Amino acid sequence: MPIVYDELLALDIPVREVSYTDRETMLYALSTGMGQDSMDLDELPFVFEKNLKALPSLATVICWDDSWTPRTGINYVMVVHGEQRITMHKPLPAAGRVKAKIRIRDVFDKGAGKGAIMLVENTISDAASGEKLVTLLSTTFARGDGGFGGPVRKPEELPPKPHAIPDRKPDAGVTLKTQPNQALFYRLCGDRNPLHAEPAFAAAAGFPRPILHGLCTYGIAVRAVVKAACDHDPSRIADINARFTAPVFPGETIHTEIWRDGNIVSFRARVMERDAVVLDHGRVELRG
Repeated sequence: MPIVYDELLALDIPVREVSYTDRETMLYALSTGMGQDSMDLDELPFVFEKNLKALPSLATVICWDDSWTPRTGINYVMVVHGEQRITMHKPLPAAGRVKAKIRIRDVFDKGAGKGAIMLVENTISDAASGEKLVTLLSTTFARGDGGFGGPVRKPEELPPKPHAIPDRKPDAGVTLKTQPNQALFYRLCGDRNPLHAEPAFAAAAGFPRPILHGLCTYGIAVRAVVKAACDHDPSRIADINARFTAPVFPGETIHTEIWRDGNIVSFRARVMERDAVVLDHGRVELRG
């Protein structure tokens, strides 16, 4: 069924309360490639329960829930993840009980045959105190749902232009060789879409083999920024945003380029084997 704009924005998605432990925190870090070197004492606190640290991008999986998506009326066979933003109101604890409230913040009609853009906001709060911890903002490009008759937009109401990567050589770079079974590990964090596991499903979607989750690539880039710009201190990150531009196949090598300008860090990730940019327009705001 086609998108009904007012109904989509009024969609009531129940608050979800979940607990996560050190197991989920360590599994996530392992699934983004941390801990491959058992003698790396900088990464050990992310994969070992002693003085455990949480990557900021853990927030994208601890409350994973896509059960509400059939209610939107969007053709999810034609959907791709466009952008992901994480705003850290407080550093994410390594374990806790949280509440997540999802709402559809807006939908932009690009026109018949051009698709639609849906903004989905997920606010994660401490279940006991109600204190806001993280706000996630996802941009979904619904390629098959343009022309539903969304409101006419003024220029200032349109999504902002993507962050511009500096026109100079990167100040740093981090390279990670992904594992052939990395998507099989990452899907245990929440997103069990068979696109990332089953060859026949991947073929039906037009891929020669299962692809890595886009949010796994995102987590790998966040890990690179934490390493190169934060001296492995994830509490320094206040805000992260990036655009997905191409898929990664498990086993490929991801190189994250990093530029530093005061408390703003720009980043871009590419697959070295194909020289393909897979994340672009990355922007991180640091505290202090």
